[in-house]
Amino acid sequence: MKHWIIWTPLALFIGFLALAASGLIVPRDTTIESQMIGQPVPEFALAPALPGKPGLTNADLATGQPRLLNVFASWCVPCIAEAPQLMQLRRAGVQIDAIAIRDRPADIAQFLARHGDPYRSVGADNDSRVQLSLGSSGVPETFVVDGDGVIRHQHIGDIRPEDVPAILAALEDAQ
Repeated sequence: MKHWIIWTPLALFIGFLALAASGLIVPRDTTIESQMIGQPVPEFALAPALPGKPGLTNADLATGQPRLLNVFASWCVPCIAEAPQLMQLRRAGVQIDAIAIRDRPADIAQFLARHGDPYRSVGADNDSRVQLSLGSSGVPETFVVDGDGVIRHQHIGDIRPEDVPAILAALEDAQ
């Protein structure tokens, strides 16, 4: 009569397995894009992250020429991976400013000496306040800022060689 009751636990278990497998096969996108795209860079003034390089303010990003704003840290492994691409962009004439997140001047200097220094200026964001105000959720992240200081594009994660043309196109669009 009620033989289906015997099979109910097995059916529920199979349903659970199917749900878990679908999450593993097609994981959801966990990328958090900044809500600041299309908005002016928030007001900030960061002290220099290391001697010999200027700090960074939001006014430095509104000089009439588009530029990249790179959020990085010396302790960030993907930041090492993107260093050659940042140097390539710098050699192509791209102005790059940086925000160093929760870092020490000696570590930043060692990182830049080892992996190259593409930055015009590096501001120290020791409490991640500016990073969070930009809508950045981690390191590395790179923003294309137009000449008026408006964020036009966000690249989440390390810049890989295949990303360079898209970043150059975003800079061109920000003219």
